[in-house]
Amino acid sequence: MLPVDQIERLLVVMAHPDDVDFGSAGTVATLTDNGVHVTYCLVTDGDAGGFEDGISRAEMAALRRREQTAAAEILGVHDLIFLGHPDGRVVADLDLRRDISRVIREVRPTVLLGQSPERNYDRIYPSHPDHLAVGEATICAVYPDARNPYSFPELLDEGLTPWTVQEVWMSTHPTPGDFIDVTTQIDRKFAALACHQSQHVDPVAMEQRVRGWMSLVAEAFGLPAGSYAESYRVVPTP
Repeated sequence: MLPVDQIERLLVVMAHPDDVDFGSAGTVATLTDNGVHVTYCLVTDGDAGGFEDGISRAEMAALRRREQTAAAEILGVHDLIFLGHPDGRVVADLDLRRDISRVIREVRPTVLLGQSPERNYDRIYPSHPDHLAVGEATICAVYPDARNPYSFPELLDEGLTPWTVQEVWMSTHPTPGDFIDVTTQIDRKFAALACHQSQHVDPVAMEQRVRGWMSLVAEAFGLPAGSYAESYRVVPTP
């Protein structure tokens, strides 16, 4: 895992609003506090989520964009890109690979933080089909698409030259090998998660559950009792 002082820009690619906050809000806060410029790319607007029957799906999409923007602000992130793919129907096709490649070439990140394309059968909830599809399309966009001038030549026509990402950090991977200690960022993480009001029927139970997950991660990596951590499978991609 690259040290923070070697990361100039981080691009986060996630399927839905709130995905980054569940898995990586503490990491993002740590990086922005250390001067890393972070950009979010949300593949969908999350319009198939929530528990509100009285509003349209278009209204839900707009609400979830607002919630994600507010959550990002808490963590020091001000650049958000919404690709507008249909929530619940994401597939890792060439269109999605091109769209993510376009963002990589625009942002030109040192590190990309994304989702795992591998299903975790021990904890199934992070392995939503949209997450898996976005994880697969993202790693394909990193290698080979974004760096290959002959992939998606229309991007060259847009003035977007190839870019090589140095590392990919996969969140929610079934076999993580690296972690970020986010103990000092735990309050900001839950402040960011609280912004996603449309998604939480029981915010107290949600916080207890997430704290439990993060405590187990910290314990697995040998951190002291009372610590919290977020874990990643780090893939070198220079």
